[in-house]
Amino acid sequence: MKGSLPETMIAIGIREPGGPEVLVPQSRPVPVPNEREILVKVAAAGVNRPDVLQRKGGYPPPKGASDIPGLEIAGEVISLGDGVSRYRLGDQVCALVPGGGYAEYCTVHESTALPVPAGLSLTEAAGIPETFFTVWTNVFERGALKPDDVLLVHGGTSGIGTTAIMLAKAFGSTVIVTAGSDEKCAASLAIGADRAINYRTEDFVAETLAFTKEAGANVILDMVGGSYIQKNYAAAARDGRIVQIAFQGGSTVEVDFVPLMMKRLTHTGSTLRPRSVEEKAAIAAALESRVWPLLAQGACKPLIHATFPLSDASGAHRMLESGAHTGKIILIP
Repeated sequence: MKGSLPETMIAIGIREPGGPEVLVPQSRPVPVPNEREILVKVAAAGVNRPDVLQRKGGYPPPKGASDIPGLEIAGEVISLGDGVSRYRLGDQVCALVPGGGYAEYCTVHESTALPVPAGLSLTEAAGIPETFFTVWTNVFERGALKPDDVLLVHGGTSGIGTTAIMLAKAFGSTVIVTAGSDEKCAASLAIGADRAINYRTEDFVAETLAFTKEAGANVILDMVGGSYIQKNYAAAARDGRIVQIAFQGGSTVEVDFVPLMMKRLTHTGSTLRPRSVEEKAAIAAALESRVWPLLAQGACKPLIHATFPLSDASGAHRMLESGAHTGKIILIP
């Protein structure tokens, strides 16, 4: 243990299911690391869509996880549980956590924590885990994106979208994105997208097919669902892979599945938070091997839109839900 730890900390609790105003600072016990867990003094915590769903009562934490929201953190290791071998006191890490990130202290299994990449601040590092884990496992593992493939990403200026653009470009793929304004399209192009489609004024299916000379997108990353499911089938290339990570537009829809057969499409999906420590550790290892060198070289880095004090988590959620951001929103304890 590094120095003496306080018995209590400030964390953000969810008073009741509802709007951003239900996020309130509370005094909570400082968590104690279990076997192979580290205790991190949180310097920054990322804000993500699953946090909003949890706040509304629609995404309860997995069994055994903290009820405090927050799925990604960065900070300093200040206490070690039994059996920890990878980290020492004083190490700086960023980590994917199943909950508990909106707090001054947070425990995490050592296998799902990674060293802060060289050249990045702790604030930047806090914007890595949730989006980079999600994009890697869905786009590169489930979607099997290859260097010469075309990737279509819905929501190009979200944390997921900006990460997908940067990683796909770093590995040599072509990237098309959809966004809800000309300004967001311009921001997506500035990050590296090859084509940005304003879905409010353009037909993304027609524009994707035109851009690819009717070939379509090899991989589609979708968090919308709803009416986009049928449109994704139309925009996909033969043998295309559609990866579903959310259903912001609804999860119940009538679909004509004939294109699924005729184009030999794969429509898959996944969630990240409920996965086992072992599964998350495997993703962490792949990221450290394949992506951490790119981060250290400056080939890609998390895009931070705004920071809020931990006490104003409600303000951070309002910004996230407004859709006004480009990149990540971070809380600073």
